[in-house]
Amino acid sequence: MEEVVTIERLAEEKKNSGNDEYKSKRYEAALRLYSEAIHLSPKTAAYYGNRSACYMMLGDYRAALNDAIEAIRMDKEYEKGYIRKAKCCLLLGDVYGTEQAIQMYRTLDSSNTALQEEIGLKQLRDLNEKATSCYDKKDYRTCLYHCDNALKIAPGSLQLKLLKAECLAMLERFEEANNIAITIMQSHSTNADAIYIRGLKLYYSDNLEKGLLHFERALKLDPEHKKAKAMRHRAKQLKEKKESGNELFKTGKYRDALATYTEALVLDPQNKDINSKLFYNRALVNSKLGNLREAIADCTSALALNEKYMKALLQRAKLHYNMENFEEAVKDYENALKHDRSSDVKNLLRDAKFQLKKSKRKDYYKILGVTKQATEDEIKKAYRKRALVHHPDRHANSTDEEKKEQERKFKELGEAYTVLSDPMKKSRYDSGQDLDEMNHSCTFNAHHLQLVIGIANRFSLSLSDDATSHLRPLTTNTVIDNATPTTDTNDNDDDDDDDDDDDDPDFDETTLQDNDT
Repeated sequence: MEEVVTIERLAEEKKNSGNDEYKSKRYEAALRLYSEAIHLSPKTAAYYGNRSACYMMLGDYRAALNDAIEAIRMDKEYEKGYIRKAKCCLLLGDVYGTEQAIQMYRTLDSSNTALQEEIGLKQLRDLNEKATSCYDKKDYRTCLYHCDNALKIAPGSLQLKLLKAECLAMLERFEEANNIAITIMQSHSTNADAIYIRGLKLYYSDNLEKGLLHFERALKLDPEHKKAKAMRHRAKQLKEKKESGNELFKTGKYRDALATYTEALVLDPQNKDINSKLFYNRALVNSKLGNLREAIADCTSALALNEKYMKALLQRAKLHYNMENFEEAVKDYENALKHDRSSDVKNLLRDAKFQLKKSKRKDYYKILGVTKQATEDEIKKAYRKRALVHHPDRHANSTDEEKKEQERKFKELGEAYTVLSDPMKKSRYDSGQDLDEMNHSCTFNAHHLQLVIGIANRFSLSLSDDATSHLRPLTTNTVIDNATPTTDTNDNDDDDDDDDDDDDPDFDETTLQDNDT
């Protein structure tokens, strides 16, 4: 008997010491002393009640709830036990459990009606309803707002944390969502919802394989998990379509690849990472099919989803270049250079700028109405034909404005013929050298002058001073036009895309590095 008294006294001393530590906010020390008291006197409800309060302060609400329930089981009249149970249930987000504990407490003290308002039960219920309503409407941002407010009342709520994580994933805040999911999985490794959230992060981060594995794992733990089932189906479809499109591209079945990539793009508009790759791949297909405008639009769509997507940026620049939209090509290469300072990009930018400069000069081929591959005879014939049309003396009876316009065109014809009939000048012009100075210093060569005079005689036209004011004697070092013309080796008029190694779709960029927990 004395031994029992001694043990009870020792247990009470442990409890009192624990109370002192608790008041001093040394909760770990208090927890140890309460546990020692329970070990000495395991049937004393108050000890469990005190340890429950200590667990609450340490944030272990599940352990606190278990102690509160144990204290009530030992002593049905233990009021603090019901209060702590209600508070623990609320902290864990269990609205129903909180209501039950409050009702049980009222059976002991019917006069106390303040507990429900005091612990924030009504606020939590309202926030839960608002969050659910916003989630159903796919208003994830507002849902997240209500979740955060609800978690201030119920910081231990697993369901609220999971709902928050899912909203974060849908708002593309993948790392935050992933951190919540991993934290939950560390203490609840078989929680299907946490595994599903983790799968969302992987799926929306262009890791289809691992995302799919997580959805399947969640379904093994919970075969009726509707969200995991829907996402598994979507991920499978997207994976199959993307792989099918890639295979069709590799085998040269471009029209089939185009249709397959287009079908894949409508499966999940929210998956920006994968869709940016699909748009890029479709751009390559459109490029192969000669649909250059559509290819540019696809690259633009890819960049709208991922502005740092270098492949899409460089491909769009290349397409602009091939379509002779040199200003746009320069813009894209300049943007690319901000992210990639390699010599390749620098050279591409330099060439695009060079072509832009060339494109702003007068197009002598266009003025004469010939192609860049025109022969010497074709250039002569084109010049004669157009000179007859635009010679100023043919427009003597025209208005002053029309006379000036025809004289301008006639002078341009002279400039064009002077350059294109001279093999050396033509070669310099084709290679993009700055000919402004040459154009102002040189005029018609001897053969050009003969042609003009011949045209004038043929139509009994007298050349006015104004019409011939730009004609000067040929200098001794001028190359006459009976030299063999050089062919154009630098310009390429066709719209063919280069079949270089860069024009490959993003086949296997779906397995990103990811450390699984």
